[in-house]
Amino acid sequence: MIVAAALLVVGELSRLGGPATVAADGTNAFSLPMPGLAAEERRAFSVGNSLFRDNWVVAPASAEGRDGLGPLFNANSCSACHQEDGRGRPPASTGEVGVGMVVFISPRGTDGAPHPVYGKQVQDQSIPGTRPEATIDLRPEIVPGRLADGTPFELVRWNPVLRDPAYGPPGEIRLSVRVGPQVIGGGLLEAVDDASLVTAGDPDDRDGDGISGRAHRIAGSGRIGRFGWKATQATLEGQVMAALHEDIGITSTAHPAEALTSSQADAARAPSGGSPEIDAHKVARIAQYCRTLAVPAQRGAGTPEVERGRQLFVDTGCTSCHAPTLVTGNRSPIAALRGAVFHPYTDLLLHDMGDGLADDRRDGDATGREWRTPPLWGIGLVETVNGHTRFLHDGRARNIEEAVLWHGGEAQRSRDAYARMPATERRALLAFLNSL
Repeated sequence: MIVAAALLVVGELSRLGGPATVAADGTNAFSLPMPGLAAEERRAFSVGNSLFRDNWVVAPASAEGRDGLGPLFNANSCSACHQEDGRGRPPASTGEVGVGMVVFISPRGTDGAPHPVYGKQVQDQSIPGTRPEATIDLRPEIVPGRLADGTPFELVRWNPVLRDPAYGPPGEIRLSVRVGPQVIGGGLLEAVDDASLVTAGDPDDRDGDGISGRAHRIAGSGRIGRFGWKATQATLEGQVMAALHEDIGITSTAHPAEALTSSQADAARAPSGGSPEIDAHKVARIAQYCRTLAVPAQRGAGTPEVERGRQLFVDTGCTSCHAPTLVTGNRSPIAALRGAVFHPYTDLLLHDMGDGLADDRRDGDATGREWRTPPLWGIGLVETVNGHTRFLHDGRARNIEEAVLWHGGEAQRSRDAYARMPATERRALLAFLNSL
């Protein structure tokens, strides 16, 4: 009976997306609709899928409702940053663009304020007749280290450099790299009640465990953020409109003006695709697509090595931030996502991750050392879906182990516990993570 109960628990935990779980492990694993959608919900999923994948074009164009690209941009579609609904990556060579990476820019010493000439992020592409803002070079810096058993390792840190600035000298600046995460399970994360996230936080570390996660309350709305590397958006509609605006140059009701500064007046004269360039209905369809994307089930659950790794994940304190289980509230527009138990391995809170991962750039109320705990579901399928294993907010980690070894701040003790493990235990913990 004890064995049967244990298997039942493992079986439930393997359904990472709860009611939104599907059995999938191929190249399409991140692109499937959640089970049980009604006919109208499936139609909305299909329309949203089309809008997510189709390229925006330069205005004016015969593609009504899909023109207005740019004039400055980083990608021409949502899927350009989230290929196959998965992760972006850093460029593989100098000058490569459109791989799901963006770079934030701010004057040095301003704690993340938009640059007066180049705005919030550097747009490295543009429509014909307009100059892209600049090119970004990612120059790697090797950081060597050694595990407790003597095994050597090398980590990579990016030193981004702005080349060929087209709108004037940028002055002393700070650059911060971001890659697009996979978009599975968005409806579940959105449906967790704000109050639950606030309650889960411990900003003053009252329990003395060294973990002081806090919810990111968004100025103006008062809502709790959960999307973006620093939890700057509370809803999928908000995340969609922000990405359309900054990454593709598409205006919406939330962002009615182009993402241009006064120093880019020539670009501002480019033809518009309307005002706004995307209407609320299309935004809602893209959000609905993200809301109803399924989560692949865990693979290998119940096998000895994966279950040993699961226990080590708990024993080393990783679950203090990568919480195995969350429960949604009752406000989701999707009935199956109300009151749902699911297993994303995140608490959706901001945590101080130490100097090694700090970008020294405030984003909303999140400091330059704080990052939202990313969900771990799907992490072991990124190579299958996207053909790479680049992790962390800027894609510096070339595999899961490097991502673990970059952890600092509140996660330092867990990182050090991993570094002290014998090789067999490290393999087991990595096997567990790769099973998610």
